[in-house]
Amino acid sequence: MRLTILGGGGFRVPLVYGALLGDRAEGRVAHVTLYDEDPGRLTTVARVLADQARGVADAPAVTATNDLDEALRGADFVFSAIRVGGLDGRAADERVALAEGVLGQETVGAGGIAYGLRTVPVARDLAARVARLAPDAWVINFTNPAGLVTEAMAETLGDRAIGICDSPVGLGRRIARLLGVRPEDAWIDYVGLNHLGWVRGLRVAGRDELPRLLADTEALESFEEGRLFGADWLRSLGAVPNEYLHYYYFNRETVRAYREAGQTRGAFLREQQRAFYAEADRPGGAPGAALEAWERTRAEREATYMAENREAAGAGTRDASDLESGGYEQVALALMRAIARDERATLILNVRNRGTLAALDAEAVVEVPCLVDANGAHPVAVDPLPYHAVGLVTSVKAVEREVLAAAASGSRDAAVKAFALHPLVDSVAVARRLLERYGREHPGLAYLR
Repeated sequence: MRLTILGGGGFRVPLVYGALLGDRAEGRVAHVTLYDEDPGRLTTVARVLADQARGVADAPAVTATNDLDEALRGADFVFSAIRVGGLDGRAADERVALAEGVLGQETVGAGGIAYGLRTVPVARDLAARVARLAPDAWVINFTNPAGLVTEAMAETLGDRAIGICDSPVGLGRRIARLLGVRPEDAWIDYVGLNHLGWVRGLRVAGRDELPRLLADTEALESFEEGRLFGADWLRSLGAVPNEYLHYYYFNRETVRAYREAGQTRGAFLREQQRAFYAEADRPGGAPGAALEAWERTRAEREATYMAENREAAGAGTRDASDLESGGYEQVALALMRAIARDERATLILNVRNRGTLAALDAEAVVEVPCLVDANGAHPVAVDPLPYHAVGLVTSVKAVEREVLAAAASGSRDAAVKAFALHPLVDSVAVARRLLERYGREHPGLAYLR
């Protein structure tokens, strides 16, 4: 199989390649094409992958290109992990929002809307190119905001566009381990949108084990989500939320922590990655030096993930178990194997609703358990959401639809509406100022009139 990675110079690409190196089954990915607009980053990541492949027999071949059409031709799978505007754009998204007193985060609230407005037009163009140059390819989307971008690509590619995220996987794994259950033996009742979902049950042999966890305060407060949300709140919900719901349930505290931080997450990652690419790009480095630099940088990146939220909640530092790999890259590998080899799997994915959630229309992309086979990902029927969850899910989906409409029409009014309707933006006047300030920061929003 041939895999093309869009955003092939991205920092997390070695995670995907590492997963491919561990796949020795017949029909595995034999060739990886890296595409990126930044030749320097592309060269550096290719160097890291070469270090990973050293000594590995029959490692997938790697080629790098900045010709998008060349990268897509002949691809069986296309992995989309682009960042429109780069980390400078992310840092600006966060800074502008915080200056208006609202959440600055790359996928949630004002920052996520700004990111979506400049990413959706690019994602739609990518989908059209895939349809023209690799019509039989499947697109695995990790580009954020993942649910929104997947829905934009599905307009052209239909069910061949599937979104993935590591958050539900990590959450389900942590809960299963606390309950003494092997994650692969458990059915995780997870439902919602990307970065807006809840684990409502964890079933083993037909028995829901989640109530046992909810009744145990010590166990609840021993893992990341339990410390973030608190045992009492989790029991009130009767579910364990995705960590990103901390932005909704504890918004004031999180905004305060973000405003008091020395720098935003995007600014931190920008400086961190600049240092990494500069170090790994030095000529004449020792064998393995690029990989060592990448591993050291990744460890720091993971340890500081959602640091402001943990500070606001008094949750302390991340446990070693929360730093383990096996996230989105393993989901991507399992998805490709299930489709290419008809090895049936159950995965939590971002797919078109098709009646799974009654509150949303058929084309709305949702994040739910899916049965995957050679014909793609098929969402599994789930129980209805409680009203409090319906309210959040439908509000955020309405915002996503306004972003899609604004990107299609170039309407500033639709863009303002997207900001104003978001539950974490509390004023139409603030929404208008946000769009004005984002327009000054991002040339990619000049299409809005």
